[in-house]
Amino acid sequence: MSYADLNIELAEEQEVLKKEIHKFAVEVLRPAAAELDKKSPTEVIAPESVYWDVMRKMYQLGYHTVHTPDEYGGLGLDPVSQHIFWEELGYGSVGFAVSLGVSLFPSFMASMLADDFIIEEVIKPFADCADATRMGCWAITEPNHGSDTLVSGMDVFRNPEVIQDVKAVKKGDKWILNGQKSAWVSNGPVATQALLFVNIDKTMGMAGGGICICDLTQKGVEKGKPLDKLGQRELPQGEIYFSDAEVPEELMIVDPESYEVMTEIVIAEANMHMGAFFTGLAQSAYDLALAYCVERKQGGRYLVEHQDVKRKLFNMFTKVETARSYSRAVMNFNLNIAPPVAKYSLSSKVYCTQAAFDVCNTAVQLFGGYGLSKEYEIEKLFRDARAGLIEDGSNDVLAISGGNMIVKEIF
Repeated sequence: MSYADLNIELAEEQEVLKKEIHKFAVEVLRPAAAELDKKSPTEVIAPESVYWDVMRKMYQLGYHTVHTPDEYGGLGLDPVSQHIFWEELGYGSVGFAVSLGVSLFPSFMASMLADDFIIEEVIKPFADCADATRMGCWAITEPNHGSDTLVSGMDVFRNPEVIQDVKAVKKGDKWILNGQKSAWVSNGPVATQALLFVNIDKTMGMAGGGICICDLTQKGVEKGKPLDKLGQRELPQGEIYFSDAEVPEELMIVDPESYEVMTEIVIAEANMHMGAFFTGLAQSAYDLALAYCVERKQGGRYLVEHQDVKRKLFNMFTKVETARSYSRAVMNFNLNIAPPVAKYSLSSKVYCTQAAFDVCNTAVQLFGGYGLSKEYEIEKLFRDARAGLIEDGSNDVLAISGGNMIVKEIF
């Protein structure tokens, strides 16, 4: 490892986990992500693509069960170990980390509300899958709704003129779905299941929503072409269309009565993981910059010998370490309580994605002209980091939402 972990209480098995996942990230994820970065979105998800090779390897290793309860075959990692796991995956590829993370979303959410039907239909089949033929996605973003679907602490959430595009209507023992999710659904082009956010009661605005687990292989579901985007090109994203698609009543797991609370829980879970992913990316960028500054000469001296370069490296180092300490503390706290405290997760996501972008930006500057060249990986990391400032809710809106949460606690 290129850094000394400040947590001197890490157990031996956590140190082993860190080394194993780091090795996988460097040897498997990083080269695959670099290869996929050069391909078109359609080529990324083609049957012969290395994307599928990597996803199958992660499933074979049981990585997709990192949040599955022990009794259903999960890895059984404690909160700090989970942070180590996700950070190291992010070190190799934020795109692959996000893809794996959203893949387990339906199963993870189901495990929080498990009954016999859900256990047999959702949780066990996913845990038993070892070939990536069952993949999930988090389908919340829509053509007309992005970050405003996440801001449960803001007035817009209860505005009846602002409702989800995908509508669910109860007919007998099924829910009928119609509408569209936007091109930003991570894993949208490849997922077989969705943790799907829908509108049930339009008079309540966004708060009148529901959350269901939807089979995306059924008639009535169509997918758009995968999105061609700036960064994280190894992460497939794309539209999903629903035309009289069906969901059994047992799989409408959240109704309007509990929708706002459960949405905040999901946001808390998602954003704390983003903090871990982007801490890994920040560490990766710092390591690349440090290695380059040790071997590159300018003005007759190695870059690392110049005073301003030392200052830049120190500031980068500080941002990486603070991102790790904060995001790990947030995950350790929020995975040990119920429900998780969303303001900490939002703060972790906003801070760590900004830290990752700042570190990558400085790294590009240290690389000089080479930092703009696709010959060096730092150019890709910079693009990946830029996406994080918008991904899973734009940092601007998440900060406003977090501020509202703080104010609500006072008044």
